[in-house]
Amino acid sequence: MNIFEDAKKILDTHHLTITKEDRTRPWGGFYVIDESQAAEFAKIFFPEERLDTLNLSGRLSPKILLVAPQKRLSWQYHHRRAEIWKCIQGQLAVIRSSTDEESEKRILSTNETIKLQQGERHRLIGLDDWGMIAEIWQHTDASCPSDEDDIIRLQDDFGR
Repeated sequence: MNIFEDAKKILDTHHLTITKEDRTRPWGGFYVIDESQAAEFAKIFFPEERLDTLNLSGRLSPKILLVAPQKRLSWQYHHRRAEIWKCIQGQLAVIRSSTDEESEKRILSTNETIKLQQGERHRLIGLDDWGMIAEIWQHTDASCPSDEDDIIRLQDDFGR
């Protein structure tokens, strides 16, 4: 099983356009979806959410995250975005906190959703198998949207 190919098939089935792909992250990789398809992405992966409540500033950025077994993304937060995640395949762990101190892990299973507020500390952790997350970056300032430079890493297993 190749989770990257599985994710690509899911995106192709829904006619979602991949604008960026990275299979080389030390924790796995991701697909970035064309922002013009954010509403369609939300309808597919977050049908229980109203688009007007997802859209904080007029701009949303959809992604698919693929997390390798036993790998941890950095303990991080963002100044210019909130995020919503839905586990669409597998099972992952999430740690979140309003302070720099990591709290207990919570298991996120297939079809479960989690909402992260702007500035909330968080970490995604792979468990025994690959996990797939549908993610929407909810930009809090459309005139200065969040990007990779908006990742404030408090701890990182990969020295970034």
